[in-house]
Amino acid sequence: QVQLVESGGGSVQAGESLRLSCAHSGYTRSDYCMGWFRQAPGKEREGVAIIITGGGSTYYADSVKGRFTISQDNAKNTLYLQMNSLKPEDTAMYYCAAADYRSAIASWCPKRTYGYGTWGQGNQVTVSS
Repeated sequence: QVQLVESGGGSVQAGESLRLSCAHSGYTRSDYCMGWFRQAPGKEREGVAIIITGGGSTYYADSVKGRFTISQDNAKNTLYLQMNSLKPEDTAMYYCAAADYRSAIASWCPKRTYGYGTWGQGNQVTVSS
């Protein structure tokens, strides 16, 4: 019954910002892993940022630390990914995902795609140099 609907992708120049949104329906449980993944052409899908639903614990991949921020608005049932100082290497299809995994610490959440059973449709982010 969980549904994820993404929005906010687009094309920008290096150094600019974008914010992705993921509206989730039917995923209102607290202390579960939810996050953002990305996949560039010819590469595997990788975890970018993870957050604990209803909490504040977060995890970030080393490649985006200090530039990306994951957050949630529980009242709006929406997950966000604020992407600042974008680089060409950030170009990828971005997906939000929900895991059937309970945790209070985001770093303990699954980092691989197999740990997440529900996915958004994906949004393309293209960063030009």
